[in-house]
Amino acid sequence: MKALIAMLLALVGLAWGWDLAQAVPATGTHPLWVARQALLTLSGFLSIALMSLTMLLATRPTWLETPLGGMDRIYRTHKWAGILAVVFAALHWLIEMSSDILKATIGRAGRVPKESFTGFLEVLRDLAGDMGEWAIYALLAMLVVTLWKRFPYRSWRVLHKAMPVIYLMLAFHAALLAPQAYWQQPAGVGLALLLATGVYGAVRSLLGSIGRSRKATGHIVAIEHPSSDVTTVRCQLDRAWRGHRPGQFAFVRFDDGEGAHPFTIASADRGDNTVSFQIKALGDYTGTLAQHLRMGQTVQVEGPYGRFELARRNPKARQIWIAGGIGVTPFLAWLESLQTHPEQAPTADLHYCTRDQQGDPFVPHLQTLCATLPTIRLHIHSARQGATLKAEALQGAQRAEIWFCGPSGLAASLQQGLRGLGMRARFHQEAFAMR
Repeated sequence: MKALIAMLLALVGLAWGWDLAQAVPATGTHPLWVARQALLTLSGFLSIALMSLTMLLATRPTWLETPLGGMDRIYRTHKWAGILAVVFAALHWLIEMSSDILKATIGRAGRVPKESFTGFLEVLRDLAGDMGEWAIYALLAMLVVTLWKRFPYRSWRVLHKAMPVIYLMLAFHAALLAPQAYWQQPAGVGLALLLATGVYGAVRSLLGSIGRSRKATGHIVAIEHPSSDVTTVRCQLDRAWRGHRPGQFAFVRFDDGEGAHPFTIASADRGDNTVSFQIKALGDYTGTLAQHLRMGQTVQVEGPYGRFELARRNPKARQIWIAGGIGVTPFLAWLESLQTHPEQAPTADLHYCTRDQQGDPFVPHLQTLCATLPTIRLHIHSARQGATLKAEALQGAQRAEIWFCGPSGLAASLQQGLRGLGMRARFHQEAFAMR
């Protein structure tokens, strides 16, 4: 994530620097006015570049899953690119407003000459300026509700649908107000490519075509309630389903009015187009979902996505698998996929962290699956029984490969503990935060 964003910012900075080096300030211009104009252009360029990346990543490009490490990482990059884009947009607006301060301190003399246009083009440029200002206000409001985690997800999702329109307003602003000299420089080529990429993503979003080729329709064939807060849903999908690999997830839509939500597929691919999900009541949506599900209900599943896959493990490294609560779902799929060929199971320690072992529906299921896989050693850590997982329990993890799925707080605690013990392991973790 950091590498991709840093590379984009560096390329934009180089293109901007090249143009700046070629530019010759008009005679008599004040250095502060020149600096203001340069920073105004740079901040706008950086903002539209990051927004264009955000629009591209919103299309769920599967070809980027491998280099970025999965769709969860793509969404994390999408989120932070969007946040940085708003920051640079706000900076761009502040620099624009600084003209009044400069007029009051050094005067109007020495200002950078404005590019002159007439007729319809001048009208369009004025409109582009207004649209850019309105779009920045909308972006700032969107940033606030995105970072405010208590803001209802359903309302946020509806508001988020306005992002493609906001981007098109910013693209119009950038294309019309970019310096004319840019279009004869590398900066202009880069800006054109970025705008084309962003417009492609925005139009696809507005047309509702994102993920269309990976969608399958089906119906619910089984509903179980292994505990009061967990619902097991098994779905039979049509031939459009491509099958999945153990550990992947899908976007599931049970209700057209609600939209799709990501759930890890908790079953192995049996070749019969059936998928199972273990859904825990954790939020506004999942908290009441069990009450609305019924047998035969239509369901739409988009996917599969993700790179949390058993096949991606390093066969030469010691395997440590850690599941926390509902984070056990990818490991259930892993274990199920090994049942037909137990001799292919790696040697691994599976640590399952639960609040109460006695009432946890996944414990007996894990025990049953691991009973046929002698190379998988199951360790249950029950908080109520005083058996919480600590880094010390992972002794020998120096050259291990750790696959983790569970609460981010537990992951951070274990990683910090391992560093404190001087142990460094390769830590695989899904960044399951789509907002």
